[in-house]
Amino acid sequence: MDVEDADAVFFPLPRDHEAIAEAKELCGWCPVRSDCLNFALENVLKEGIWGGLTEAERRPWHDGLHQRLDYRRVTSFFLGRDVHLTEAERQVVIDHAYVRGWRPDRLATALQISHKHARDLLRQAANKVFDRDRTYGVPRPKKKRKKTAPAAGGPPPASAPGTQQPAARPAASTPAHASLGKAA
Repeated sequence: MDVEDADAVFFPLPRDHEAIAEAKELCGWCPVRSDCLNFALENVLKEGIWGGLTEAERRPWHDGLHQRLDYRRVTSFFLGRDVHLTEAERQVVIDHAYVRGWRPDRLATALQISHKHARDLLRQAANKVFDRDRTYGVPRPKKKRKKTAPAAGGPPPASAPGTQQPAARPAASTPAHASLGKAA
C-alpha cells in the first residue's frame, strides 16, 4: 500500500463512516493488530485508526492503561523484548525475577535501573515471600498413616454409602459369528 493511500485509509475524517469501516476491516486481518493498539495506547495517539479502534473507542482503554496487567507483555519481557511495562506488570517482573533467582545486576540491566535499586527491589520481593510464609505458614508434607486392623470378633466397620468396591464379574466374550443386530 502506498504511503498516501495508507494515510487516507487509516486517518479518515471523523464523520466518514465508510472510510472508518474500511480501515477497521483491514485491521481485522492484520497479524500485528494488538501490537498496533498497544503502540497507540502507550504513545497517546489521538488521531487515526490504530489496532482496529478509533480514538473514541480507544479512550476507555487509555484511561485504564496504568492499571493494565497483561501477562503476555511480562512473558515478552522475559523473552528479551523491549516492552514498556505498567507498574503492575513491573511488579510481577520483579517477583518472578526473585523466584527465578536473578541477581541484582541482571535485573538492573533488564529494567534499566541502578544496581542498588535492583538489589532493594529483590530484597522487597524476598520479604514478601518471607512474610507470606510467616503469616500463612509453609505447608508441611503429609504423613502417611498406618492402617489399623479391624478388631477380631467384632462387626465389620460400616462404610459410607457409595464407597463400597464393585463386585468383580468375569468378562463374557462375544463369539466372532454373533449377530450385530440392527446397527449393521
